[in-house]
Amino acid sequence: MKKLLIFLLTIATIYITSPIQAQDAKDGDALIGVWEPSHGKARIKIDKIADKYYGRIVWLKEPNDPETGEPKLDKNNPDESMHSAPLRGYRMLKDFVYQDDGKWTEGTIYDPENGNTYSCDIELKDENTLDIRGYIGVKTFGRTDVWKRLKLKK
Repeated sequence: MKKLLIFLLTIATIYITSPIQAQDAKDGDALIGVWEPSHGKARIKIDKIADKYYGRIVWLKEPNDPETGEPKLDKNNPDESMHSAPLRGYRMLKDFVYQDDGKWTEGTIYDPENGNTYSCDIELKDENTLDIRGYIGVKTFGRTDVWKRLKLKK
């Protein structure tokens, strides 16, 4: 009888929490799309891979290096083996986990202009606006940038 009660409680818990988990996943997917940072030099496409969110550069205002005429490369990366990697297609947002209330944490953001990677949190301010907070160590000592969603023409 005790085993049957435990089994029934387990089934009830799964039944009750499944819609909540499904809603959380749906809410987390609000991050998916193409976004433009405030500087307007790039566009970042955010996708979900497994249970995490990642963003890669899909457009650059100046896609080619003015000195060489070739596609811009990740020349500021501290890993020399990455110096020949094109910036377009580069994954600059990594490992974000949806928490709740329009917040994603535990991720990093890479700045190709200086080659630094920062801890990062993302907050959805409205359906078309993100606050991207990059920091080292403590959130207080960071910087927030506002990104806008791009509405792609069909």
